[in-house]
Amino acid sequence: MHHIDSLFGTNLFGCVYRTGDFTLTIVIGFVFALVCILGSFAAMGGHISVLMEPFEFIIIGGSSIGVFIIANPIAVIKDSGKAIGEAFKNKVPHKEDFLDLIGLLFLLMQEIKSKTKAEVEAHIDEPEASAIFSAFPKILADTELLNYMTDYLRLILLGSARSHEIEALMEDEINTIAKDKGKPYVSLTAMSDGLPALGIVAAVLGIIKAMGALDQPPEVLGHLIGSALVGTMAGIFMAYGMVGPLATAVKVVREKQVRPYVVVKQILIAHMNGATPHLSVEHGRKVVSLKDRPTIEQVEEQTMNVAVAAE
Repeated sequence: MHHIDSLFGTNLFGCVYRTGDFTLTIVIGFVFALVCILGSFAAMGGHISVLMEPFEFIIIGGSSIGVFIIANPIAVIKDSGKAIGEAFKNKVPHKEDFLDLIGLLFLLMQEIKSKTKAEVEAHIDEPEASAIFSAFPKILADTELLNYMTDYLRLILLGSARSHEIEALMEDEINTIAKDKGKPYVSLTAMSDGLPALGIVAAVLGIIKAMGALDQPPEVLGHLIGSALVGTMAGIFMAYGMVGPLATAVKVVREKQVRPYVVVKQILIAHMNGATPHLSVEHGRKVVSLKDRPTIEQVEEQTMNVAVAAE
């Protein structure tokens, strides 16, 4: 069984070899927007140096971070930083990761059918010592998904739970997981919504400064007013050109991270309703997005591989 992992990637949610494309799109998008704005400004005769007002940016950026800290508990603040890193790394499951998950659940259902309750419980109670789980180190390393899977396998082994009750419980837990994973998106979106107003604050402070220099020549006064208006521009751009799009990227990544839980739910419920292991994993395959969904042939090959390796 030790060779199975070499067939399918290196990390269920890491996917380091795929991070470049997504990071590149974020960088390209940001650079493209910035070049269009600054390039057009320069083409109209504007001077880029006029926009170099570091204190305006410090006022807006610093106050937005401060408000963000006020509005969120420490756990959400930390998770938001983690979520931003995941967005840049595109830390989501891909086709080979779903194949691993399907292969693991297929083996476990085969064990449930052919082995005693005590033998199956040994795998579930100590996954780290299980030969089945050890063949899938990517999943074994994902503590949250592992706990979710083993908790419901235990309930299934008890034999007294009804499938519709387990399904409702699994859906409730998935909703809770999705809500927790979505908190960084909500907090970053709120931060984005507040940035234009904080830009106005910076602009007003600049105008107050300009009002104190009304006795100065027009060119000096004009520079001060222009510097103040940079705050308004910066607040709007940071909201809709930086933080807002980044929040959306976080949302996309976090939503994809929930999908393996849905796959587990569909497979286990199908098993509880009497489906064979092969038919059960097909239920799980169908809830994977088209982009990452393995074909029936790939699933069949995977189940054959894991079955042979387990012998």
